[in-house]
Amino acid sequence: MRVAFLVAPEGVEQVELTEPWKAVRDAGGDPTLVSTAPGEIQAFDHLDKADTFPVDRTVSETGAADYDGLVLPGGVANPDALRTDPAAVSFVKGFFDAGKPVAAICHAPWTLIEADVVRGRTLTSWPSLRTDLRNAGATWVDEQVKVCTATPSTLITSRKPDDLNAFCTAFLKEFGS
Repeated sequence: MRVAFLVAPEGVEQVELTEPWKAVRDAGGDPTLVSTAPGEIQAFDHLDKADTFPVDRTVSETGAADYDGLVLPGGVANPDALRTDPAAVSFVKGFFDAGKPVAAICHAPWTLIEADVVRGRTLTSWPSLRTDLRNAGATWVDEQVKVCTATPSTLITSRKPDDLNAFCTAFLKEFGS
C-alpha cells in the first residue's frame, strides 16, 4: 500500500500527519511525504511550531499513478496554502480522476473544494468549513468519520484530531490494507 501525504511547506497540524503516517506504517504500507517545495516542512501544534519533516517528493515530481491512496492532513494554514497552488490542486484532482481513495481531515477539505471534487458528495470536516462545503455542492454531516462512495473515488473524511482513531481505521480499510 503506497500512500501519499500531501502537505504545504508550513502549517500542517502535526498529529494529523504523524498518526495517519504511523497507521500506514503499522499496516505494512509505504507512506511518502509530498509537498509543493523540496526540503523540509514545518508542522504545527495548533498555532505553535512543532517538528520538521523531510519532503520525499514534490508535486511536480510525482502523481496519482505512483500511489494507492492520498491522505490530506489538516491544520488551518496547510490546506489554505495548498488550495492556492495549482500543482497541488492538480495532484489532488488526479486521485479523483484515477478513481483512487482520498482521506481528508479537519480543514483539509478546503483543498478538495478548490479541486472541484466535493459536488454531490457527503462529507465531514472541521465545523467552520460547513458553509464552504455546502456552497461547493457537498452535503455536510457532523460525524466522527464519513466514508462517501458516491463516485469511483472513495472519500474518507473526519472532523478533528479527536477523530483520528476512527479516521485511520476507515481510510486503511478503504485503501486496502
